[in-house]
Amino acid sequence: MTASLVTPGMQVSTTSDCEAGEGTVEVNGKIVSTMIGNFTIENGIGTVTPVKQVVTPSVGDTVICTVEKLNEKNGEARILCIEGKTGDLLPEHLYGHFHVTGLVDRYMHQTADAVRRRDVCRAEIKEVSPVVRIDFRERNDCGVLHAICPSCGDGLIAEAKGDWNVNCLSCEYRSFRALADNFGAGWAELDQGASILNNAGKRWGSEAEALFAKGPAGRATFITEDYREDGRERNYFRFEGQQSGGGHRQKAKPGCKLFVGGLPREIGTEELREMFAKFGDMADCFVPTDDSGANRGFGFVTFHEKAIAEAAAKELDGHRINGRRIGVRDADSDNKKGGDRGKRAPDGMKFYVGNLPFKAEQDSIKEIFAKHGTVVDVNIITDNGGRPKGFAFVTIKEKDKGDEIIKQLNGTELLGRKIRVDVSQKKSGGQSNGKARKSSRELRAMREEAEDSKKRKRKPRHKKD
Repeated sequence: MTASLVTPGMQVSTTSDCEAGEGTVEVNGKIVSTMIGNFTIENGIGTVTPVKQVVTPSVGDTVICTVEKLNEKNGEARILCIEGKTGDLLPEHLYGHFHVTGLVDRYMHQTADAVRRRDVCRAEIKEVSPVVRIDFRERNDCGVLHAICPSCGDGLIAEAKGDWNVNCLSCEYRSFRALADNFGAGWAELDQGASILNNAGKRWGSEAEALFAKGPAGRATFITEDYREDGRERNYFRFEGQQSGGGHRQKAKPGCKLFVGGLPREIGTEELREMFAKFGDMADCFVPTDDSGANRGFGFVTFHEKAIAEAAAKELDGHRINGRRIGVRDADSDNKKGGDRGKRAPDGMKFYVGNLPFKAEQDSIKEIFAKHGTVVDVNIITDNGGRPKGFAFVTIKEKDKGDEIIKQLNGTELLGRKIRVDVSQKKSGGQSNGKARKSSRELRAMREEAEDSKKRKRKPRHKKD
């Protein structure tokens, strides 16, 4: 029968014409091909001869492979070919597994200390089933044949210097590889192979032990910034909102940089820039964001002139955006942290107003208190998203009407809810009469210590005669 090209899954004959042979399988009286090749029937047996020869690895074969996966104590290498055999490997034989103890005749803390991804290696097959296992250690011609610098991508050369046996001429990277005799020499015959640089059986020096002590993270290699010295312009990555020049902001002149606090979550860099653009040209404008992309509640605006920055801060400090009052001040001033700590509190008696409806507005709260005194300030407290938290602070000019206002307003209804009114209590802390105040936790600990000492009073010892 004339040979014909078939593909996997194709019906090539029936059981009435022939039996299933190599490269075929019988399915419900049909002969189906399992590979790409030429189908022929000889002596009543149908076979498929593959177009490309399939090669099967055996124990003791030598393979050329490239390292693709590294774990702490083992790794995988993709087998490119088997020396002395031509043909393609089956899928179950494409990868060889190796252990850190099979790399070189020295103690290695982890596989990445002797080989790296993309290293081209020669290895010996030790097992074929259930998986292919390879070894680099037992033969001098096995090991790394070619390696590139993980920092800059240039080729490494074999050169002994202390604990290290490879280095990069471009970026001065040095490291250790489990070298084969033919490292960097291709198929050339060498009188003295590169495997001698592995220093088999020797202890590591102080330089290597210091590096190993840092752990895997401390030994990680990062891409070098730029090693060119040929006069070409260097361009560095720049994050949004940063000035050029390696990712660092240019330091602003004193008084030109403003801190903007209390920003609603929906305000970003562009919205902040549009708000301050009317005052003059800006050197920089930036609103930091968290991992989810939402702003962190504050931003920075830098002008070229101090007078422009002062004018912007004077007009926009206390301005409301989507129901939130923002604070604008000099970013370099001592009181830039702590919210309104640097602002002078309104003069008068301050009241706490709780159990407020979320729909309550300043005007409705002011209207209630205005019947009993002169309202100086109304501050509705909101969360980072600008949503009311259900309480506020109201300041009345008259300091002698505290009891009267509490009696009249505590328990009154506002939009269907009974509000709570009380005198605002100052936070504990700071210093009073030159002595530092202790927190409630410290006072409690002191009391417990005193009580414990009373329980453990020592009994008088009797004198011996």
